[in-house]
Amino acid sequence: MKSLLVAAAFACSLSPVYADEISDTLQSALDAYTDGDVAYALEELEYARQQMMALKQDALTQFLPEAPEGYTREVNTEMNAGLALMGGGYGAEASYIAESGDSFTIQLLADNPMIAGLGALISNAAAYGAKIERVGRQKFMVQDGEAQALMNGRILIKAEGGDMATMLALLETIDYGALGAFGN
Repeated sequence: MKSLLVAAAFACSLSPVYADEISDTLQSALDAYTDGDVAYALEELEYARQQMMALKQDALTQFLPEAPEGYTREVNTEMNAGLALMGGGYGAEASYIAESGDSFTIQLLADNPMIAGLGALISNAAAYGAKIERVGRQKFMVQDGEAQALMNGRILIKAEGGDMATMLALLETIDYGALGAFGN
């Protein structure tokens, strides 16, 4: 358990915003463990884990593009709540709303076991009657008003609900090199 605490303490150095609360919680868990209160130590570890997961979600949210001209962006802050039911991972989602009222969403899902299966579907898009569009070096499967790509077998990028040209142009603004390194 001590090695878990040391690793968690190292991870909390990722962001000064949460560092004090996470460090304090990890120290509280270590103190409780030292005092023999394993149940409370586990509670504190779980709370610290949740805070560190929030750090990762915030980091993934940074990859969502800013709204293009004539649009506003609304970030879904509840995105990760549903991921627990799908095996975990991290998610970020934003809705882009035009002045005319038209809208579309972009989702980023990382490290979710259910999305890994999409790799075969996306890489064989033509066999399913879908079209492939390149956005930089990334290949997107385009079908039924939806564009999807799977990076490194672990990060799903999905845009849906709007004009395909507008969505693809916005997807082009994502730093895919940095996104591919997310969580490493």
